[in-house]
Amino acid sequence: MFVEHFKIYLTLTFLMLLGFTTMAQSDIIIKNKISNENAILVLSESAKPAAVILKTYLDKAFSNPFLIQFENGKNEINSKIILKISNKENQLPQNTFTIKSDENNIYLIATTEKYLRYGVYTLLEIWGFRKFTSKDCYIPKLEQVTYPKNTEKNHKPSFEYRALFYLDAYDDAFRDWHKLDWHLDDFGLWGHSFDKLLPPKEYLKTEPKFFALYDGERRGESLCMTNDTVVSIITQRIEEIIQKTPNAQFYSISQNDDVIYCECTECKLLNEKHGGPQGSLYYFLNKIASHFPNNKIATLAYLHTYKPPVNIKIEPNIYTIFCPIDLNRGTSIINENKSKTVIKTLQNWNETTSHLYLWDYTVQFSNYISPFPNLHTFADNIKLFKQNNVQGLFVQGYADIPGDFSELRQYLLSKLLWDTEIDIESTTDDFLRGFYGNAAPLIKEYLALLTSNQQKGNQYLDIYSGPIQCRNTFLSPEAMNQYDKLINEALIAVHNDTVLISRITKLRLALEYVYFEQSKFYGKDQHGMFFINDKGFKEVKKGLNERVKEFSESCKEYGIYELSEGGLSPDEYYNEWIEITKNTTNHLGESIKINFITPPTEEFSGKGTYGLIDGNRGYKNFNSNWIGWYGTNPEIELITDNLEFCRIRINFLDYQRHWIFTPEKITVYGFKNEKWHLIIDKSLETLKENESIKTQNWELTDKNFSTFTKLKLIIQNQQELPFWRQRKFKKPMVMLDEIELYKK
Repeated sequence: MFVEHFKIYLTLTFLMLLGFTTMAQSDIIIKNKISNENAILVLSESAKPAAVILKTYLDKAFSNPFLIQFENGKNEINSKIILKISNKENQLPQNTFTIKSDENNIYLIATTEKYLRYGVYTLLEIWGFRKFTSKDCYIPKLEQVTYPKNTEKNHKPSFEYRALFYLDAYDDAFRDWHKLDWHLDDFGLWGHSFDKLLPPKEYLKTEPKFFALYDGERRGESLCMTNDTVVSIITQRIEEIIQKTPNAQFYSISQNDDVIYCECTECKLLNEKHGGPQGSLYYFLNKIASHFPNNKIATLAYLHTYKPPVNIKIEPNIYTIFCPIDLNRGTSIINENKSKTVIKTLQNWNETTSHLYLWDYTVQFSNYISPFPNLHTFADNIKLFKQNNVQGLFVQGYADIPGDFSELRQYLLSKLLWDTEIDIESTTDDFLRGFYGNAAPLIKEYLALLTSNQQKGNQYLDIYSGPIQCRNTFLSPEAMNQYDKLINEALIAVHNDTVLISRITKLRLALEYVYFEQSKFYGKDQHGMFFINDKGFKEVKKGLNERVKEFSESCKEYGIYELSEGGLSPDEYYNEWIEITKNTTNHLGESIKINFITPPTEEFSGKGTYGLIDGNRGYKNFNSNWIGWYGTNPEIELITDNLEFCRIRINFLDYQRHWIFTPEKITVYGFKNEKWHLIIDKSLETLKENESIKTQNWELTDKNFSTFTKLKLIIQNQQELPFWRQRKFKKPMVMLDEIELYKK
């Protein structure tokens, strides 16, 4: 079903304008003022579906319908659009279509039905048609179209494989229009797959040697690469999958989403010989791939297998998908000094594998709704990939969530995947005019201001960061006011158009989300969620709970069913907000001074010492309010000056997935008469495996606390990682907030 918005302000392309200005001698002109005046000529039955698509769109643009005519039909029509599928060898390169013309006719020629459809959509775009999203299509009202006479152009994609993981890519028609592949159809087995091919729940207890020996333990997170039985089982399983999915192009045999790999004697020898854990992986893959020479075996170059192996020849049917996950997304790779190693690794892969694909990460997975100004990097990065012989791209976005600027992101990326040389600025302008109408200049200014502020602040854009980390740069309160003003002006510019109002209101959700997240961080201070009432207690600002509820409802209306990858739903976000409003405290320590004897990790230093006694407890988001020490023991000095209190409460975060654990022990010293005196030495409960996110507090009581001028807290971090989270190059982290003092 096409949704036509004829009030959209769309600038037609140069060729369209040419038809109205030069009129003439050099152009084929199709007017179609009389019913069936012009025909779409089909040269074979297989070309008919593409002809139907072309007719459907043209019939909506013209007042009279077009005629589909077969080659052997009577032809008394002057100008025709002729569709042809050519299967003759060497006549047309694979994955190519041609649009050409003679004195009277326009020809669309392709080797397959799919590429003939691609030709149809390209011709439609030349004539001003647009498909902005799966539901939003612009169809101009036309009296004529033109095309230059006696021209020929071959259209070939920049990449042989182009998959986009955004909402509208789930739609067949959108993918077809934008010439996209679809990994969920093209892969018989997709992504991280070791646990699918050899489930540890079924085999680990009975066959532990099937799995990785890691730090002396057999671990189900990965496989032993030199176990012949594992090779046999995986080979058999792949054969079964191929039989079930014979039309699939690829079959992924890839490590799980983890850093564990096998260190048994045989695997270790291979790793030493071939440059690291990737060495035993490709030894393993080669054995399996050799059984399926006519099938494409895909694998991820990711984490510990990120770099290419050395001294090993990779089987020609193995497709490596390079995954550069740790990049600054706010700067093009070519302009980021720290990213030079990425280019070198990319070049090394080119020398190692016959088929190099790339997995690109284009959104912030920890905050789907937060502004993430990286659109200016798309063109440079994708050109760089092309220049370094990347043959296919999987571009990961918000999946089926309509995140911030998801419509523009998917549109630009799809255009770049087909042709890296497009004019990205004019393509962006074209989309903004078509999708936001009269508000387009203001939305463009908003985008430019986001990018400018990010660049001025030199803010590192991490795919797992968020609004709190950016509070002093492009998401500062001052910057937020600027953005809010532009969105308000944009809404005024389209005040009579409910469709455009809805699109711009969706953009405002990002600003609302940033405000809510930062208000949790600021607490009782300026820009915070609380104010101090007449009785001296913290209270949520008037109307703020209702505003968060409205945000939650709006997200659901737009189809935003989770706010981060695998994260909270809008309802859960609101419920958590309410829990945070109840999680505040008023305690005696809010006016004391404290010092860090052991400094926290810079990335998790929050508001510094003030953050531990601001009366604003951390909740379940480790980016908000929590102060963290990575691999060290927090030592904190409290300047109490004989303050009258007898109870200390300390709150800790337990988020084991991110190596955040509760501590082993808390020791308290008091300073009196120029000496430190031991007051409490408390061992805490034994650490237990926990997959959920929890906050936990311990209370320390002593009637003599008030006799000391200052206290020193020494918090003993876990000495080593528990076995269930044991990973190389990882250390335990302890996070705390708040340190509370009470009289009773």
